[in-house]
Amino acid sequence: MRNNKTVVIFLIKFFGTYALLFLLYSFYLNKTQRTTGMFECAPITTTVAEQSNYLLNLLGYDSEIEQHEEELSVKLILNSYFIARVVEGCNSISIIILFIAFIIAFASSFKTTFLYILFGSLIIYFFNILRIAVIAIALYEYPQYQNVLHEIVFPVLIYGITFLLWFIWIKRFAKINK
Repeated sequence: MRNNKTVVIFLIKFFGTYALLFLLYSFYLNKTQRTTGMFECAPITTTVAEQSNYLLNLLGYDSEIEQHEEELSVKLILNSYFIARVVEGCNSISIIILFIAFIIAFASSFKTTFLYILFGSLIIYFFNILRIAVIAIALYEYPQYQNVLHEIVFPVLIYGITFLLWFIWIKRFAKINK
């Protein structure tokens, strides 16, 4: 019976946190995106595109970004070639929400939980910027592998880092009744 209680508490914490953060994020998107007239992405999506662009330029590629005129995305242009679109799903916020919900479901002390959420979210966020830059380079250099790169390799990387952070949390910090 005790195991069932632990599972139920985990599920309530996880789905409660996830639902709350998802609703807040949806509200943010509804208030900041513009889909009538000229399209405009949410500031976080534009910021991720700008930071990815900065990293690409730092790596020696001639990169630029511009708001897509016909959809909610930011065009990523590499060496004068439209290589990719940065959309809302590329900004890592949905994955960070999932990450936070899991950490809260296995919360430790407030300070430890808060710091792990903060640093884990930053790791996911910056790893995602690196991921976007690398996928842009890979798509530019190896366009024939577009589907494999975008649909398999790069999602595995972003979810892999998230699972690794979860694993570290469970092994080192979480309070679990064993």
